[in-house]
Amino acid sequence: MSTTITTDSVNLSPKEVKYQNVLIIDDNPIDVKIHETLISATKFAKNITSFNIAKEAVAYLESVSIENAPDVILLDIIMPEMDGFQFLEAYAQLSKELHKKCKVVLLSTSDSFKDLNRANKSPFVQKFLNKPLTDNVLVALNV
Repeated sequence: MSTTITTDSVNLSPKEVKYQNVLIIDDNPIDVKIHETLISATKFAKNITSFNIAKEAVAYLESVSIENAPDVILLDIIMPEMDGFQFLEAYAQLSKELHKKCKVVLLSTSDSFKDLNRANKSPFVQKFLNKPLTDNVLVALNV
């Protein structure tokens, strides 16, 4: 299941929001709602697209134009069917143009050094943050 939201920041100019498009990939609907609310409230992004299933997010990224592709991908690690690291393997097969545009931020409730080390080995992961995000973390996030 996916949702696309144009935040309350819809009437703001591109200079008044940090990013135009954000993609959330997380199987927990409560975390998705928290993150959507924070993104809107902090003017982090104008448009939010979210997927509960990582495979659907891959299909979306395969079909989206570069202009409309997300600037930031907020990616949960622990998900059924396809976890965050499996998503990154599929993401690696997508276009280089997409890789240049999208910045991946891994989100997890895990404080495992194994996950952190694995994330640090990925050329696509810009940050590794704990869930749920807070407004202070989101405002400070620059990728």
